[in-house]
Amino acid sequence: MDSDWAAERLDQIRTLMDRSASYRRTLAPTTLAAGAIGLLASGIGWFQKIESPQSFIKYWLSVAVVTLVSSLIIVRRQSLQSEEDFWSLPTQRVAEGMFPPFLVGLLLSLVALFANSLSTTLVWWLPAFWMALYGCGLYSAGFFMPRGIKWFGAGFIVTGCVLMIGSIDPTNHQTFPDLQHAHLVMGGSFGFFHLAYGLYLFLTENIKERP
Repeated sequence: MDSDWAAERLDQIRTLMDRSASYRRTLAPTTLAAGAIGLLASGIGWFQKIESPQSFIKYWLSVAVVTLVSSLIIVRRQSLQSEEDFWSLPTQRVAEGMFPPFLVGLLLSLVALFANSLSTTLVWWLPAFWMALYGCGLYSAGFFMPRGIKWFGAGFIVTGCVLMIGSIDPTNHQTFPDLQHAHLVMGGSFGFFHLAYGLYLFLTENIKERP
């Protein structure tokens, strides 16, 4: 039984290593799309002055859904082009690694959304938690994907933690700007980070393929 289990795990590891290049090609368009959506959403949130606590949460949850659907469409199209299964075993392993922190982030957002009273100060903490939890999900996925994704996730974790620490005021007299400025934080992190990483993947992949 133990030998069968070990053989199965070894086969899974080999499959994941073989899919590493495929994952890298998939990451470039998905991260570019996510970055473009993040920057566009940040600009819309700023100019439309979406600054009430509930409106801010609803808006960025909607942006997250749009980004997720767009990424799934891109991955699905690439799986059809390469004639591979969309929900393959390696993909399941990646999804399992990312699911727990993503679920915590969703539940945290819903709790804040349906709270009876929600201050601007408390909502300002949400982007920091979103970054840290998202980074944890990417870092976990990095064990099954190219190692660069772990560094990408670590960047979100560090940025989220720095934002949390920067939000602590020992005198308890700190005043936060309105949530209109929080859109810039979201665009600078989820938008710019994705766009930069996507460009890096795209450019390095082209260099790698040159004779």
